[in-house]
Amino acid sequence: MPLSARVNDLTSFDLLLSVARLGSVGAAARAHGMTQPAASSRLSHLERRLGLQLLERSPRGSRLTEHGALVADWAREAVQAAAAMDAGLLSLRGSAQSRLRVAASQTVAEYLLPHWLAAFQASVPDAAVALTAGNSDDVAAAVLDGRADLGFVEGPQIPSGLSSKQVARDQLAVIVAPRHPWARRRSGITADELAATPLIAREHGSGTRRYLERALAARTSTPLAAPLLELPSTTAIKTAVADGIAPAVLSSLAVAADLANRSILAVPVQDFELHRDLRMVHPRGRKLLGPALELAAIARRDAASGRRGGSASHV
Repeated sequence: MPLSARVNDLTSFDLLLSVARLGSVGAAARAHGMTQPAASSRLSHLERRLGLQLLERSPRGSRLTEHGALVADWAREAVQAAAAMDAGLLSLRGSAQSRLRVAASQTVAEYLLPHWLAAFQASVPDAAVALTAGNSDDVAAAVLDGRADLGFVEGPQIPSGLSSKQVARDQLAVIVAPRHPWARRRSGITADELAATPLIAREHGSGTRRYLERALAARTSTPLAAPLLELPSTTAIKTAVADGIAPAVLSSLAVAADLANRSILAVPVQDFELHRDLRMVHPRGRKLLGPALELAAIARRDAASGRRGGSASHV
């Protein structure tokens, strides 16, 4: 069946994903190397082609509508597949030694890896990179079974068979809608309250979810409430929180733009630090060579310098 004209322009969907991630059309335009009017025109054309309003625009920035969040979730896998295909096509022009397969958790893939890969391409211009994104369990499995040469995870435990090195320490944030009762708590909430509250969460296998559950279990005797809602992406969770459905806990890297435009608010948790390690993994007993060794070195140098990561502190 021929591809429908509604979905044959992945660049526009990629631009929509950048608006969701960065919080404004202007920031997305800069990330894509185009002018803001050109980006606005492209997104407006996409809305007309789909017959849907995808963005709510305001002087403070842009946020996805409910339809926009759904479209972004559907588009993300297609855009990532296209990026992987593009990397694969490029790899056909080089030797097998110049091809690097990387798997990364969503937080690392969206907010840290692009900068590492830019430095990598400048250092190894003939190398082709195939990147896949998933939850931390998916990444570990891909490295263990040989589908990826190098992985980046955010989970609290590393499966046997993998060697790991910490590359950053990420701070998690409890987020709520501005009208949520917790938003008026100047002193914040307690760990017991957080544990007892049904949250919006990622699926099982998510490093963020696993870390939060273990941290709360170690901190409080309050039984952990089951999630109110499980969603497959950070964008969907942020949209649901902004709509007032329930609180959630996400990486500060992922919510920085949303906190800046105050579509959501962060709530402090009393006497409870929510930090987790972001780690690089590769098969135990196998030395990193060639492109994998170079990307690992770039990640470590970037971590040591503290240049990247927004609210993530590098170590």
